[in-house]
Amino acid sequence: MDGILGKRRFRFGVFEADEEAGELRKQGRRLSLQGQPFQVLVMLLVRPGELISRAEIQKQLWPDGTFVDFDHGLNTAINKIRDALDDSASSPRFVETLARRGYRFIAPVEISNSPSHEKIQENAEPSTKPVVQQGWPSDIEANLTVGHGILTRAEEVPQASPFLVRFLFLLLQIMYLSFYVVSLARMTVVEQIVGGVMSHTVPVVTLIIITGAVGVPTRLYMISGVSFKVRGLRERFLRIFPVLLPFDLLWALAPFLLAQQIGFGLALSATAALLYVPFAQRSLILMGAGG
Repeated sequence: MDGILGKRRFRFGVFEADEEAGELRKQGRRLSLQGQPFQVLVMLLVRPGELISRAEIQKQLWPDGTFVDFDHGLNTAINKIRDALDDSASSPRFVETLARRGYRFIAPVEISNSPSHEKIQENAEPSTKPVVQQGWPSDIEANLTVGHGILTRAEEVPQASPFLVRFLFLLLQIMYLSFYVVSLARMTVVEQIVGGVMSHTVPVVTLIIITGAVGVPTRLYMISGVSFKVRGLRERFLRIFPVLLPFDLLWALAPFLLAQQIGFGLALSATAALLYVPFAQRSLILMGAGG
């Protein structure tokens, strides 16, 4: 009976693991992951977000009396899992290593019965929906998947050098900080530019002052957080992203303040590029800029 109840399917990102068939697939294409590496992956998928200790894995897959180099065997299995998932130990999206303790699956996982399992249990009370277990808190996961596929998900971002993604993220924060500081420092000039375009300057100038005053400490926090690799920065950024997005989109219009100097066409091009920057920040965070 336990063997029947253990046949499940696990879906995470673009991957699906079929426990009954012992197969891992990516968008329907079968990947080369079988035997003990697949069994280790299933152990992690059954309890996403939880620590699976090395001792627990050894007890289940390498029981007493098995003459094998357990450490080498487990390390090899984890490396094969990461290779199949295009994952990285230094910037994990799926399998996180907790030094000398074990491993944890950190991406959201959806668990459902396999088709053959459903046939065997056809006389049992049917399940109305699959069991969903998540490795992330629900509010963070909501931010990860906001847009229902429009925004990039954590498992879809490519691997890149941690130094490179942090460097690019810092450049974007410095750019925004420069916008705020220069605009606030030259507010008289900004008022003149706005006054030359529209008759009611007070609401626009007030909005610039408020968003700039909020933006300065926010960007300083991001710069210090990435520079010193503050723990949990990724989750905090994803929480505030919906609030930060309107601010960033508003400041994407900043080049039009210089339209008389640089021309309307260049200002429009710069604004179009700046409209993408908030989403680039989010992708860099998911790629590991936030630790």
